[in-house]
Amino acid sequence: MMIYVIAIVAGIAGFLFGFDEGVIAGALHLLHAQFGIDPFMEGVMTSAVPFGALFGALLAGRLVDALGRRWVLLCAALLFAIGAAFAAAANGIPMLSVARLVLGFAIGMASLVAPLYISESAPPEKRGMLVSIYQLAITLGILGAYLIALVFSDSWRAMFLFGAVPGVALFLGMHMLRDTPRWLVKQNRGAEARLAIASIRSLAPGDARVDAEIHEITRTADSERGKGTWAELFGPVARPALVVGIGLFLLQQLSGINAVIYYAPVVFREAGFDLSSVQLMATIGIGIVNVLMTVVGMGLIDRIGRRPLLIIGFCGAAVSLGMIAIAAATDAEALDILAFIGLVLYIASFAVSLGPLPWVMMSEIFPLNVRGLGMGAASLANWGFNFLVVFSFPLMVAHLGLGGVFAIYALVCVAGVVFAVRLVPETNGVALEDIERHLRSGQPLRTLKRAPAGRDGGILLSGGRV
Repeated sequence: MMIYVIAIVAGIAGFLFGFDEGVIAGALHLLHAQFGIDPFMEGVMTSAVPFGALFGALLAGRLVDALGRRWVLLCAALLFAIGAAFAAAANGIPMLSVARLVLGFAIGMASLVAPLYISESAPPEKRGMLVSIYQLAITLGILGAYLIALVFSDSWRAMFLFGAVPGVALFLGMHMLRDTPRWLVKQNRGAEARLAIASIRSLAPGDARVDAEIHEITRTADSERGKGTWAELFGPVARPALVVGIGLFLLQQLSGINAVIYYAPVVFREAGFDLSSVQLMATIGIGIVNVLMTVVGMGLIDRIGRRPLLIIGFCGAAVSLGMIAIAAATDAEALDILAFIGLVLYIASFAVSLGPLPWVMMSEIFPLNVRGLGMGAASLANWGFNFLVVFSFPLMVAHLGLGGVFAIYALVCVAGVVFAVRLVPETNGVALEDIERHLRSGQPLRTLKRAPAGRDGGILLSGGRV
């Protein structure tokens, strides 16, 4: 089906996200040996990606409505290829940091637009699983970076250059696809939107189901033309979605995932794995767990729902991070295995829940007129806290020790459980237009419910059906 082609092509952006974040783990010891890097410069170089992504997401939040989802992804693909080549040719840490800043800018653009592109194309009953393909691609990119580091273990230049290949693939793939039906309708390009829906759903352009979907999208778009300001985003209608979108990414990043991804070999060394080869193999094992559990999460997200899966993920992450903190704080060799088990369980909990769900929900909960701005703001929070975690990790470990740092991350996950229970809605199976109607009804976002099977669409509120 065409929707799977769309999800896979857009998912290449996720692969690049994971690859360009994870490749530094395998290259870091080579860069240390060649250039000699102090903790501050290490923090600057590694955090250049999330820092660049912060501004890429901010720009994409504006461009995605003006130029369209497809064109922004095409621009990001070019930046991925250019940044990879520039990184491979770097003659020192400053030049490499600039190259990683460019890669980060591309990641920020793509990480906002790719989930949106999939979400606006997918049918409601499969939307969670399809958007999760993006997160699966991230995990595959991270694993791919670790494997490339193993193959090119003596050449950090080859590691970085490999990232140009999927960048070119993303450009070629997006060049063959249309923009999303919702964006096309918003641009008064109804005929193109009709063709896009027919292609995605494998229907004839004149099919009644195409007419019904076009009518629903048009009705929502017509009620909002001329809007889409920052004032609207922070207004009473969109504000609950903004709180959930930003809150989920804040909690995701402060759970410490990117400290683990960027510094996995360091974490294993601190946990007692002395040889660099053993550290890298253990890191690859973590990457495999990440991929497999993301697949599990994809199978669950449209079955048990977003909120229950989110609560399970935060609980599992809190317990596993606590295990790592205890093992690291005691500095006892007998507890090294506890740290390793805790790290595996943490990656599993994150991959099945905390990894994909913020991306899925970010692409679902914002009204159409401020969807670009809302996702831009949520992505800004994501990359801002990503930068903070990655930059601060080596400094925090130096002052608090690995045990203290992971104890803080565990407490963040406990706060995540409370946040999910009190504020996060259940969007499973609810059409994007129905989520928007719920926001405009004035009801708390958390009370959003899917209409029972057999009802003619709509959502249920405490006062009846809309």
